[in-house]
Amino acid sequence: MIKSLSDGIELLCGARMPVVGLGLYKASPEKDETYNAVRWALDAGYRHIDTARFYRNESEVGRAIKDSKVLREEIFVTSKLWITDYASPLSAFKESLKSLGSDYMDACLLHWPGTDEGLRFKAWEALLEMVRGKKLFCAGVSNFLNHHINELIGRFGVVPSMNQIELHPWRQQRESAAYCGGKGIQIVSWGPIFHGHLGEEPLMAEIAGHYGVSPAQATLRWHLQKGFVIIPKSVHKERIIQNAQLFDFELSGEDMRAIDTLDGRRRFASNEDFFNGVK
Repeated sequence: MIKSLSDGIELLCGARMPVVGLGLYKASPEKDETYNAVRWALDAGYRHIDTARFYRNESEVGRAIKDSKVLREEIFVTSKLWITDYASPLSAFKESLKSLGSDYMDACLLHWPGTDEGLRFKAWEALLEMVRGKKLFCAGVSNFLNHHINELIGRFGVVPSMNQIELHPWRQQRESAAYCGGKGIQIVSWGPIFHGHLGEEPLMAEIAGHYGVSPAQATLRWHLQKGFVIIPKSVHKERIIQNAQLFDFELSGEDMRAIDTLDGRRRFASNEDFFNGVK
């Protein structure tokens, strides 16, 4: 039972990942925006930080962790290789480690499947090599469809520890969630608060009113009760703190079912089968 921000879920790799993390997509490396966000999150009790090479803020993440009073081994740090890294994945991974100022990474994901199967396999093989070399605890994927994961398992015999996907009440990804759940792959929801469009969904304000919480908190609680890990992104101190205050209320079955009816209304991600890393 998850009862606090420090509670985690055990992954296939054997590591425990806290169920709430700080997402850092679009967090600027300039003017200490990323640095401050990470420091505020760690001060608020977060122990899970999610970044990526594509975000270009890994160095600021590493600096903030180093300057905090929290031991590195108490923090679960995830980064991701971008599609254009797949041609030289080992050097890309090592660059990320250097930027993070760490000699290991808790999790590294393939950010997208990409359209070149050979390069995808090369990048996955590199992550597995880093696991064997104890530079990486958990190899995972992001934005992978079920057939992409099946291909990896069939080729390498290793099941990814997690799949980080666009998931929110408008896009509930039930097929992916069921598939991953059946294989022990942890779903991590990115864009969990309607990908920034929360104000366009009146049901969440109505449900939040039942518990005296914000619509964002009600939405995040829905994810937790579904068994998903969440990485809401913010660079604002008050919002970072609020997004972690999710453990003193529980949505009723009726309210969970009401949110479930919102599925299928909108998606924001690129097509997972055809995205090649170029916007």
